[in-house]
This record gives sequence, structure tokens and C-alpha cells, in this order.
Amino acid sequence: MGFFEGLFFWSCSYGITSRKIEAMNNAPPSTHIRQLAAELAEPKPMRRGSLSERTVKCSKPGCACAEDSSARHGPYFSLTRAVAGKTHSRFLTPEQAAIARQQIAAGHEFRNKLEAYWQGCEAWADRELEGTPTASAREAEKGGFKRASKTKSSKRSKRS
Repeated sequence: MGFFEGLFFWSCSYGITSRKIEAMNNAPPSTHIRQLAAELAEPKPMRRGSLSERTVKCSKPGCACAEDSSARHGPYFSLTRAVAGKTHSRFLTPEQAAIARQQIAAGHEFRNKLEAYWQGCEAWADRELEGTPTASAREAEKGGFKRASKTKSSKRSKRS
């Protein structure tokens, strides 16, 4: 028996059924949401993290960097990002830093568009819910709707 046949058997044997809940308001998504979805689907190089530029002072006696801050060594570029709760850094050349700066900006733009997409989809989902009936005051109370149930047997053992 394959996976799907087994899943079908399991769901039928335990009386699990599913039904499609249709929304009363089937309004299509706005053109803004469609535009954002198209933009998000377009792949481009992007990255998370930050880029820092540093100059350093060496410890050589007589080096100009010890006295003059404009004579320090560098700039050195470092790309830093958190991965699984740990900070990962790597040094980049000035050419790589320019590319990484553009990729980081593209990543920020992607996140902003994704957030706008989420907000648009949630507003759309809220509009769909507006036409549906809400729960009655009794059902909405803490504890929810209660059915009459059979009386339960006492906790004492019937043998004693």
C-alpha cells in the first residue's frame, strides 16, 4: 500500500472528512498585490547582513598611522551576517564590497516588498471575512459552545 492509499485508508477509518469552505466574497486580489507578487517572483542576487568599512592602526614604531588618523591602514571591508544564531564574517575586496552593498540593498527592498505583500493579502483576507456570519455571543464566550453530553460514571470502581 502506497503512502497516499494508506493516508486515504487512515482518514476513512478514523472518520476524518474534509470540506471546502467557500468564502462569500470571492473578490480577486488588487492589482497592487498582483504587481508585488510579480516583482517578488523575479529572482535577483540579494543578501542579508551588513557591510562595514574599517581602517586600522598598526603597532609598528615610526608608522604614520599611530599619530595621524587619516594615515591609517585600509580600508578593509567586512561582510557580517547571523546564521543559526552565530555571527559569520568575511573580508571583501573593495570591488566585492561594492557588489555586496548592492546585494544588501536588494535584500532590504525585497523584505519591504514582502511586508507590503503580506499587508495587502491580509487586507484582502479581511475583506473576504466581512461578508461571512460571525459567531453568536453564546458561542464566543470563554468555554465555547457546549453540547449536552452523556453522564459519566463515578470515579469509584464499580467492583468495590
